[in-house]
Amino acid sequence: MAMKKNTNRLLSSFESFCYKYRYIFAVIYVLLCVSIPFLGLNRVQTRLLMMIALYAMLGMGLNVLTGYTGLVSLGHAGFYGIGAYVCALLQVNAGWSFWPALLAAGVFTAFIGLLLGLPSLRLSGSYLSIVTLGFCEIVQMILKQWESVTNGNYGVRNIPTPHFFGIPLTAKNGGLLLLIVVLATLTALGCLALKNSNTGRVFFAIKDDELASTMMGINTSRYKIVSFVISAFITGAAGGFYSLVNGYIEPTNFVFNTSILILSVVIVGGLGTIRGMVFGAALLQLFPEVSRGLYEWRFVVYGLLLVLMMRFRPQGALGWRSTQPYHLSKQAKQILAQPETKKGGAA
Repeated sequence: MAMKKNTNRLLSSFESFCYKYRYIFAVIYVLLCVSIPFLGLNRVQTRLLMMIALYAMLGMGLNVLTGYTGLVSLGHAGFYGIGAYVCALLQVNAGWSFWPALLAAGVFTAFIGLLLGLPSLRLSGSYLSIVTLGFCEIVQMILKQWESVTNGNYGVRNIPTPHFFGIPLTAKNGGLLLLIVVLATLTALGCLALKNSNTGRVFFAIKDDELASTMMGINTSRYKIVSFVISAFITGAAGGFYSLVNGYIEPTNFVFNTSILILSVVIVGGLGTIRGMVFGAALLQLFPEVSRGLYEWRFVVYGLLLVLMMRFRPQGALGWRSTQPYHLSKQAKQILAQPETKKGGAA
């Protein structure tokens, strides 16, 4: 218990330090992003950084559902695959450019999330997990069997390279890495805004106590669907980017193990946090690389680390309640600044 308090105190001090100098860190981050094409990264380093940013984005998508709303999904690889196939097929078969295809992938996946959320309104816990698991397997079967559209096990090949104002975005020139970093950054900013909004606070209320939220007049069914839709949109957009990584996709890229990896990013990093998604993605992507010398034993060590994490820090590596003061809206500050007589009259 003492170690947990010391760890949280250290992390809270670090959070306060980062918040104090947040604008300086923001400038440094932008400069690093702009310098990506000039860093001279090799192919392996570029791909590793792309996968870290991609899984951080995937983790943020699932975090909206699991970390914010408390709904556990084991089928996010299904959303991931739908987004990738929609984006790829629109480019290869319909001749769309990457940007509208990426948006269409996110919107279509969000629509599928809406359809999945409707029958899941009365489910929670392990029952909802089983439904999402079944959804993932259904998507797998469709991708393999609907050969006239998805090309079956052959997958979608020769996905064109995206361009930005005539400049090709490839892994070689760092364009793809810069693209996924920008997408992950926009996702993080969107999730942060959602977390601090009224909708985000309702999500956390449902996670803490759904019955109490219902008794307070909150339409929990509606907000669960909204959570499914937002989560599916982010995951589908991430899948749209993944279709560019190798220039082809196939059904085996979106199996159940992928859902478990995304869920591991959320749990290991820290439920309900954005910083945790980046840390969890980096840890789970880097560990297999740095432990290659252990051969088959690296999977044993990997599993042992997950078990120890769940035993001694179940809230995740960077999961703790923020110590930053809540920032009131301008309207709330004006109301609080009014004299007591006016407040009583307004009430």
